[in-house]
Amino acid sequence: MAIALRLPPELDKRLTSLAHKTHRSKSYYAREALERYIEDLEDTYLALKVLENPGKIYTSEEVRKMCGLDD
Repeated sequence: MAIALRLPPELDKRLTSLAHKTHRSKSYYAREALERYIEDLEDTYLALKVLENPGKIYTSEEVRKMCGLDD
């Protein structure tokens, strides 16, 4: 699936320069940037969902016991 982007001139200039210097396409770097950004967004929204409905909260003693770290 293809998408079209309108980039601000300065960002397009930077992207073009990077692609030229590294012999890669602008699409390659746009895809890389989106993959990294989407991964961060997914992590952020997952964390926000947990904060909205945290469920059971464990004490450090409970966690240590579950992990077998108690003496």
